Amino acid sequence: MELNKNVREFIDENLLVFDDEAEFTDSDNIFELGFVNSLFAMKLVTYVENKFNIKVENTDLRLDNFNSVDNIVKFINSKITG
Repeated sequence: MELNKNVREFIDENLLVFDDEAEFTDSDNIFELGFVNSLFAMKLVTYVENKFNIKVENTDLRLDNFNSVDNIVKFINSKITG
């Protein structure tokens, strides 16, 4: 649950810049909701790498790894547990 909280806080903090009323659940697709642009997507990848000390490979750069809080957390867990 701590991972969800960390990822959620990062997304929330960054969305406030664009939309101070943005609401979404952990399972919502933040790309389909229009909350994510290409700049934020790269910022999100950098955050995941730095915060959780993991390497995001080119083959990991798939939408389904980063399109929701739940999927980001699954991705992080898969990298941490190997």
